[in-house]
Amino acid sequence: MGKKKIMIIDDEIAAVDLLKHRLECEGYQVLTLSDGKGVISELHGFVPDLILLDLLMPGYGGLDVCEVLNKDPIGLSTPIIVVSGLNKDIDKKKAYSLGIQEYFVKPVDMDVLLTAVKKYIKNKS
Repeated sequence: MGKKKIMIIDDEIAAVDLLKHRLECEGYQVLTLSDGKGVISELHGFVPDLILLDLLMPGYGGLDVCEVLNKDPIGLSTPIIVVSGLNKDIDKKKAYSLGIQEYFVKPVDMDVLLTAVKKYIKNKS
């Protein structure tokens, strides 16, 4: 069986690089996108086992990405964990209403995030 795949959609390059490195050290194959544009074509080419998604991005934000993913069979079946700087209940409620599994506020404890990643990848298998 091949490596489990994780797609990271976030515009904070330094945070993405750190997260990507840690996930690759854990044995995951990682694809990063700096915004939500073109997410469906990337989704179909990469077919991730999990998506890590920021909500606050210029132009096409994370909630928009969730709505697009919910209209796609692969997107609908892929668990989404939000990792965002937004800490308001209204943002969390909206994200959960769009079907995300977990919501973490930046800065996130990497070990806690990895535990959630492993949980949802295992549940998808």
